[in-house]
Amino acid sequence: MTKSPRFPPDARRPVEVLAFPAVQLLDVAGPLQVFATANEHGGVGLPYAPRVIAPGEPTLTASAGLRLVAEPLPGDDTPVDTLVIAGGPGVLAACDDPALVAWVRARAGRARRVASVCTGAFLLGAAGLLDGRRAVTHWQHCGALAGRYPRIRVEPDPIFVRDGPVWSSAGVTAGIDLALALVEEDLGRPLALTVARHLVMFLKRPGGQAQFSAALALQAGEERFGALHAYIADNLSGDLALPALAAAAGMSERSLSRHYREATGLTPARAVERLRVEAARRALAETAQPVKRIARTCGFGSEETMRRSFLRHVAATPQAYRARFGG
Repeated sequence: MTKSPRFPPDARRPVEVLAFPAVQLLDVAGPLQVFATANEHGGVGLPYAPRVIAPGEPTLTASAGLRLVAEPLPGDDTPVDTLVIAGGPGVLAACDDPALVAWVRARAGRARRVASVCTGAFLLGAAGLLDGRRAVTHWQHCGALAGRYPRIRVEPDPIFVRDGPVWSSAGVTAGIDLALALVEEDLGRPLALTVARHLVMFLKRPGGQAQFSAALALQAGEERFGALHAYIADNLSGDLALPALAAAAGMSERSLSRHYREATGLTPARAVERLRVEAARRALAETAQPVKRIARTCGFGSEETMRRSFLRHVAATPQAYRARFGG
C-alpha cells in the first residue's frame, strides 16, 4: 500500500465506500455520514469527497431492502485516499467474485489506508490484505474469519483495530467509531468530538473498548437473574461473595451456582469480577480519581487485586488502560 496520498495535502480526500448486493445498510451509511458531517464542521473547505461505489449495475439492494444507487468502480487513474469495505450478508458472494477481489487488492495498493466495517473484513481477507495483521469483525463471525483466513490474527474483543494502514471494525455501529477515529487522525480530536456530538453519539469509544459490555454479555440470564444483576450493580463496593449473592437471590449457594452458570455460562464470582472490571474501566477512562480509590469503590479492595483482574480481562494494568483510554 502507498504511504501517502497521491494528491495535494490541502485537497479533498477521496473516500470510497464499497457496497455490493445485500450489503448491510448501516455499514455504508454510518461511515458515510461521519465523513459528510466532518465536511459540515471542518471549517474552510471540505476535507472529504466521499462516495459509494459498487461493481456491476449501479442500482443494488441492501439487506434491509432499501435500493441504493452507487457509482461504478473507479479506474486506476482515479485518486483515492481511503477505501472502506462495507459488510453484510452478501459479503461471501463478493468474496467469491475473482474480479472484485482483484480490484480490491489493486485499489488498496493505491490508497493511503483501507478499512473494513463488520464482515467487510472477509473481503479484505480474500484480497490478502489482512495476512499477518491483526483484525476484528462482528463477534459472531470472528471464528469464521479466523477459520477461513488462518493467516489473520483475529481479535474478537475490540471495537476496531488498526494494524499499519489497515483498519477493521466490529459489528455495524462500530464502523461509525472507526470513521470517527479516521477523522481524528486526519483533522484532530476536537473536530472528531464535534462530529460525534452532532450525531448524538458518545464522544468516542476507543478501539480497545469491548464489543459489548459485561452487562450485555449477561443478558442471557436477565429473565431469571435480572434482580440479582441490579443488586450487584448497586453494591459493587460491598460484600458480593457467594453467600451474600445467594441470600440476595433467595436461593441456596449450591442452587445459585448451578442455575446461574446454566443461564449465563459464568460462575457468580466471575460475573461479579467482570462487572467490577467494567465499572473500573469507565472510572479510569472518564474520571481523574486515583487508582486506589477506584479499586476501593469498585469492590476490589486493593490495587493489586484490581491489577490482577485487569490483566485477566483487559490484558493491561489499570495504569496502562488509563494512559491509553483516559480523557
